[in-house]
Amino acid sequence: MLQATNVGLRFSDRKLFEDVSIKFTNGNCYGLIGANGAGKSTFLKILSGEIEPQEGHVSVGKDERIAVLKQDHFAHEEEIALNVVMMGHERLYEVMQEKDAIYSKGDFTEEDGMRAAELEGEFAEMNGWEAEGDAATLLRGLGVQDEFHDKKMADLPETEKVKVLLAQALFGNPDILLLDEPTNGLDLQAIRWLEEFLIQFQNTVIVVSHDRSFLNNVCTHIADLDFEKITLYVGNYDFWYESSQLALKMAQDQNKKKEEKIKDLKEFIARFSANASKSRQATSRKKLLDKITLDDIKPSSRKYPYIAFQPEREIGNDLLEVSGLTKTIDGKKVLDNVTFRLNKDDKVVLLGDDIAKTTLLKILVGEMEPDEGSYKWGITTSQSYFPKDNSYYFDGVDKTLIDWLRQYSPEDESETFLRGFLGRMLFSGEEVFKKASVLSGGEKVRCMLSRMMLSHSNVLILDDPTNHLDLESIQSLNDSLIQFKGSVIFTSHDHQFIQTIANRVIEITDKGVIDKSESYEEYIEAEKKITTPVL
Repeated sequence: MLQATNVGLRFSDRKLFEDVSIKFTNGNCYGLIGANGAGKSTFLKILSGEIEPQEGHVSVGKDERIAVLKQDHFAHEEEIALNVVMMGHERLYEVMQEKDAIYSKGDFTEEDGMRAAELEGEFAEMNGWEAEGDAATLLRGLGVQDEFHDKKMADLPETEKVKVLLAQALFGNPDILLLDEPTNGLDLQAIRWLEEFLIQFQNTVIVVSHDRSFLNNVCTHIADLDFEKITLYVGNYDFWYESSQLALKMAQDQNKKKEEKIKDLKEFIARFSANASKSRQATSRKKLLDKITLDDIKPSSRKYPYIAFQPEREIGNDLLEVSGLTKTIDGKKVLDNVTFRLNKDDKVVLLGDDIAKTTLLKILVGEMEPDEGSYKWGITTSQSYFPKDNSYYFDGVDKTLIDWLRQYSPEDESETFLRGFLGRMLFSGEEVFKKASVLSGGEKVRCMLSRMMLSHSNVLILDDPTNHLDLESIQSLNDSLIQFKGSVIFTSHDHQFIQTIANRVIEITDKGVIDKSESYEEYIEAEKKITTPVL
């Protein structure tokens, strides 16, 4: 059990939390959500004891151990990966170190023998003899091959370091698990493994994530940080989102009778209760949902950017033809004879190695030349590109935000239009005069999306567009791409984003291109049937 009582915190003249009281209990997974800058990561640090609140206190159950996902990828450069994982259980690792130090002594004394016996007893109580095997199992589950287990962290690729640090947090069955963006840097297979791990995890989990599908799959509760308070809701992210939108609609319609509002709420809850069978606490969740009243659900203060892509012209019969594209980078062939043809109604997700996907998109927009092969866009198409790395557009750019956007807008558009456009993208008032070079990651993404909207292209090419975006912006972008009347080619690690947009899947593999005109979930299910062994 982890409990915050009357917690308050202020940074300079800004209040983050005020009188926050909340209890996190065993067997539940809590998704901590809130707008960018609301203080989600700071609250996790308060819960872990890294930051002291100015008011109130945090209490933990007796002898309960808290594990925290650390994001410092360079903290253990000289340590072996397997050891880094076992460091997640600090006391266990301390016992191991002290034990080894005693046994390596040349002049082993009677006192050393007594101390070693004490340590061996404590080591056994903590299941120390299984520690190395458990650590290896976690690494394998996350997709870290055995060849990396005994290597120094400095020698591991960045993608593997991320997984080692995550395994460190999961190691040793902690009583309370605090995870800040655990899916960052993970491939889709590792995310699915982590979801299953957390679903089966019997203790307390508190997670911050911008991955809606992840929150939907693992969370039993949503802890909403809003108005400097944290409100607890039963259910997953979709339940919170739809209920908050319902509450907002009700608040805007003051003339609607309360009885009619309650009827809407009951129908809404009934739909979600029917899906509670997917939860490990199906019965208790349904009972809690049935107790929800109209006053329990309040409108959110969050703002959603207005994202809408309007193509200037319709695509003809020819969209894109790719033939035999091959590319080698740093001695490694990342694309090998890639061939496919796209149709005008296609919304395609690219799967496979990240470098391969980014390389293909760069070739298609003319930023990189292939070693072999060709591609041809239809004459009725116009393309707009969202790169994974947008630093070229902002680094060292001494322009205000309004002047930055002006260079991508039609010449006859007025400053009033540009300010209004930026306002819809949540840049209001004096914010339009910020320098482009000092924007945050999320602000840069919103600017890049604004640039794409002003192009009125009928083909959108997006490489991991949800990186750096908050949940509200992801939701708006997701909805806009569903409604978009042109074609889309995109990459993403967001399951829900892919599933709701793509009607075609193209995966780049070592053995060639797999091309299926089906939804992402249909593709995954088909792959499972192929890879699942027959018993």
